[in-house]
Amino acid sequence: MSKLPSRGSLWKVSVGTTPEAEEAVVEMFARLFGQPAAIYTDLEKHTTVVSVFLPRFGPRHRTGLQRALRELTAAGLNLGRARLSARRIPRENWAESWKRHFKPLEISRQLLVLPSWSRVRAKPGQAVVVLDPGLSFGTGHHPTTSFCLEQIASRRAAGTAQTLLDAGCGSGILAIAATKLGYAPVVAFDFDPDAVRVAKENAAFNAAGLRILRQDLTKLPVAVRKPFDVVCANLMYDLLIQERERLLARLAPEGTLVLAGILNVQFPSVRRAYETAGMKLIAQKMAGEWRSGAFQFRP
Repeated sequence: MSKLPSRGSLWKVSVGTTPEAEEAVVEMFARLFGQPAAIYTDLEKHTTVVSVFLPRFGPRHRTGLQRALRELTAAGLNLGRARLSARRIPRENWAESWKRHFKPLEISRQLLVLPSWSRVRAKPGQAVVVLDPGLSFGTGHHPTTSFCLEQIASRRAAGTAQTLLDAGCGSGILAIAATKLGYAPVVAFDFDPDAVRVAKENAAFNAAGLRILRQDLTKLPVAVRKPFDVVCANLMYDLLIQERERLLARLAPEGTLVLAGILNVQFPSVRRAYETAGMKLIAQKMAGEWRSGAFQFRP
């Protein structure tokens, strides 16, 4: 499994915000630093602190984080004071914090996501994905990731051959889960070389046989020979719109396209883009500031 360095201290980087905006801040941290976040909410004070633990944090990182916070505010989110703090802490504090925050996640009777230290036992016939902190974005707890996992599980037809593509795989959680559920072949790719490395390590740890590639969606050929039964794309909403034709070209005529990583205010634009391309929305889920959707071609 991929972990942060085993010695020395870490930077604990935190943003104080509102409970309503916590999911947007979690997503922001994941995209900036490739790390899942820990969340602490004070219900009495109506405040939330979202934190990540990093081996390095310098002026360039601070500037990028401040710019991302301004972009969230410009998108209409109420971040509150959005106070940023960064301090060094002993590594033991990081490990214990993650053991408090990363809990087992049951997606359905078909799928269970666990940290490696959990003693929770899977139900009979339930596929298990094991992940640790320190990995690239994707523990399954974020609503965009959990929606994708739910769709992967619900679209699996036992006893039939089904293929799956994970575009922008991050930690590899979606592709690994698909393999555990019986999809084959499963292909995943990401533009970030660190994400590809981590996804390969996670796949090996889970003994999941799949192809993980470093690829740039914007540079892939539009035409493909073998489309997939399920295509998952948990990406930025503007990329989902910009690269619509490349994603649709990879979807089989009766397949399901799962789109996530979309804010509520952005979802109508994404839906409109895909409906004008002949798709229909067959499932959607709204959680906090996020909305995800599953689409199929109209008959």
